[in-house]
Amino acid sequence: MKAIIPVAGAGTKLRPHTYTQPKALIPLAGKTILSIIVDQLAEAGIREFIFIVGYLGEKIEDYVKAKYPELNTWFVHQNERQGIGHAILLTREIVGEDEVFIVLGDTICEFDVAQVLARSHSMLGVKRVDDPRNFGVAEMDENGAISRVVEKPQIPKSNMALVGIYRIKETSFLFSCLENNIRNSLTSYGEYSLTDAIQCMIGSDVNFQSFKVQNWFDCGKKETLLDSNAKLLKKFGSSIAADHVFENTIIIQPVSIASGCDIRNSIIGPNVAIGEKTLVNYSIIKDSIIGSFANLYDIVLTHSLIGSDTEVKGESRSLNIGDNTEIDLGES
Repeated sequence: MKAIIPVAGAGTKLRPHTYTQPKALIPLAGKTILSIIVDQLAEAGIREFIFIVGYLGEKIEDYVKAKYPELNTWFVHQNERQGIGHAILLTREIVGEDEVFIVLGDTICEFDVAQVLARSHSMLGVKRVDDPRNFGVAEMDENGAISRVVEKPQIPKSNMALVGIYRIKETSFLFSCLENNIRNSLTSYGEYSLTDAIQCMIGSDVNFQSFKVQNWFDCGKKETLLDSNAKLLKKFGSSIAADHVFENTIIIQPVSIASGCDIRNSIIGPNVAIGEKTLVNYSIIKDSIIGSFANLYDIVLTHSLIGSDTEVKGESRSLNIGDNTEIDLGES
């Protein structure tokens, strides 16, 4: 069994942060989006991982090699962004005849990985949504057998969205369908879709069963990322590194505060994640994510996303600031 994690996207909805940091490495509840995914799969016994990288791919590679030296890892470069289907086909030689467990690099869900691995059929993760038109959609019977999948249908026949988790046993068949779609320029919305390849397999009588995820954390844009941070802080619990300095400071749980932080004369929380070696003084921060090596002084932040190596002074309420930035909001 090999896990495939596509992380080649540019993350345009999270700019300016993704100009300098891959979306998969954005901090979330004291971890990163990517580490939450990898930890979940590794805890279920998967030891071989293929990462499909592109924009800022060297940062993904450096991070994975440093954090997970015990795993067997490969890094495949998708130089042209032609869709998830095209990205998966690039892994064909590495996968060989092995089964695969595909998790999209911005997909964090609560589900029992071991239980999905134990099933005898290929499996697709699904979740009921109010408006399925922006997702791949699965049509299924009352027993969970999937009869059809469609990418972003304008008139959906189901409200069960594909969450971006695929356990596939018939990998040779998958690669054949992907290759056929690319050879014949069969695209959805200008990209080669994994959903279309799975429909090709279903059309040839491959049995796909569904499994419902308990929670699906959206990491696609600032507002939903902050909401996911709050929910995951509640799930994982507070985490405060031992090597910190707190002086005249109130901490309102849950929070995640990394090592080396110096926080004085401030109120932090709830639902705040702060990266390592960040300095905070005379500030109030809640419902926010703060990167590493940031310097915040005399600031009021709510629902804010602040990048690493950032200096912010003054007073504000909601910010979205990328890495390596200096902002002075005081009076001139």
